Amino acid sequence: MKHLLFIGILLASGFSYAQDSATVYSPKRAVILQGASNFRDLGGYPTQDGKTVVWGKIYRSADIGKLTDADLQMLQSINLKTVCDFRGPDELKSSPDRLPTGVNYINLPAGSEKTSTSQTASLMSPTVNRDSLMGSFYQNMEPFKARYKPVFDQLLTEQSEPLLFHCTAGKDRTGIGAALILSALGVSKEYVLADYQATDVYWASSRERMKEMMIKQGIPEDRLKSMLAANPAYLQKTFEVIEKQYGSMASYLEKEMELTSEKLAILRKKYTK
Repeated sequence: MKHLLFIGILLASGFSYAQDSATVYSPKRAVILQGASNFRDLGGYPTQDGKTVVWGKIYRSADIGKLTDADLQMLQSINLKTVCDFRGPDELKSSPDRLPTGVNYINLPAGSEKTSTSQTASLMSPTVNRDSLMGSFYQNMEPFKARYKPVFDQLLTEQSEPLLFHCTAGKDRTGIGAALILSALGVSKEYVLADYQATDVYWASSRERMKEMMIKQGIPEDRLKSMLAANPAYLQKTFEVIEKQYGSMASYLEKEMELTSEKLAILRKKYTK
């Protein structure tokens, strides 16, 4: 009953998903922290071969630069071992990660700084279509290998788990990363898109604060809607460009993420059951 009430409250917010929404919104999924939002477990999703992604091994999040001491204790309690941070130099300077002692930290900006600056400048232009701008970001595969292959390499390393990957909002760079990881584990696209859109709930309070900050920087409020929304149509663009250029997600993961059949088998053995 408690679980059903939790699901009902979230769905009342206006979100509906294909498949089993209870799998997307599980009480186990969110890691509640005082100094960060959108921190959640990728466990619990069903795979197409009848298994389930294991809990407590792979996490995704927004910025974790403002964690409290209690938050650090929480990360210690989940035995966090590795953090992959997709942010660029300016983002790191303004909010460096705060982590428990001993956590392996890996920075994978892969052009994040250039992309962030370009997006902000484009948002200031009244002639730019913001949905097209976001769609272009999700179709630009140039930084994907440098950003995401090291995450897969870490997932294949015994000492890396549990692992967290994140950016500033935990939506775009992190959303693509989650899509590739869940796809590699055999989770269907419907669930992957649902996990992506769930950011609109898990990041809600922080999104409002970021919107206020960007408005103060001179960006008109009506131009922020596209940039700050987790619209599944954006992530769908990634799937489309992968399928167009490589024929399938499986082919892309093999050629660009170097997930051979042997590595894929190891990954699924470790993270599904």
